[in-house]
Amino acid sequence: MRWDFGRRSRNVEDRRGIGGGAGVPIVGGGIGAVLLALVVALLGGDPSAIFEQAQSPSTVQTNRPLEPGQDQQAEFTSVVLASTEDTWGALFQQSGEQYVEPKLVLFNDAVRSACGTAESAMGPFYCPRDQSVYIDLSFFNEMRTRLGAPGDFAQAYVIAHEVGHHVQNLLGISNQIRSLQQQVGEREANQLSVRQELQADCFAGVWAHHADRNQIGIALEQGDIEEGLNAASAIGDDHLQERSRGYSVPDSFTHGSSAQRVRWFEQGLQTGEPDQCNTFEVANP
Repeated sequence: MRWDFGRRSRNVEDRRGIGGGAGVPIVGGGIGAVLLALVVALLGGDPSAIFEQAQSPSTVQTNRPLEPGQDQQAEFTSVVLASTEDTWGALFQQSGEQYVEPKLVLFNDAVRSACGTAESAMGPFYCPRDQSVYIDLSFFNEMRTRLGAPGDFAQAYVIAHEVGHHVQNLLGISNQIRSLQQQVGEREANQLSVRQELQADCFAGVWAHHADRNQIGIALEQGDIEEGLNAASAIGDDHLQERSRGYSVPDSFTHGSSAQRVRWFEQGLQTGEPDQCNTFEVANP
């Protein structure tokens, strides 16, 4: 994927080397190692429910040195964010709406957000309360080494997915889902979460469609689409659960199966139409 020609976003806040602060309570004590390992790969959504599960706060040592290559990764992240800004700005304008650009916060180890304090093991997340995406760039190494999802377009897909949650927030979808989830049981709440995540996957595809076609900060090269599809497959709930415990439990899915995530990412990629991403109206997303 070519990205060196793209503009850099002004909405990136670099907190690397600052961390969450020594002694800051973080998620970890009450979740358990297996669930936390799954959360590493489960992208996005409002993480407040996970924050609230922390019953035995622990602390982490922050301010570790930046890993080699992270400055280039930060620049790459800034270009992808700028590309999403220009793409969604144009799409919102076509609908007579104004796109409010999100912030993207780079951090190491742990970070404070308006949704709570989180550690890097949670993976990237979007906090609707401060309209910000949070990423520890070491997650991209996790994608390559532990999840089998290498490549710069795979990384761009992760960022675009989180921005997809921001789009949902601006459109009022996130609030509607949270309200509905409070009125139903756990199984139904999980199904709503799956539909929300699949829509964010589709929105990521919509971004890729327009960004590549109009050369908005990026240009896809041979093999990039396969990288994105592979990443979508690698973070499917069924794939992650089978890796961690040898079997999957569909009723516990919160992000969708590998097949679902690939299908909806392709839907957005092929159509480029946000209206084609309504995962809430189909019987079987």
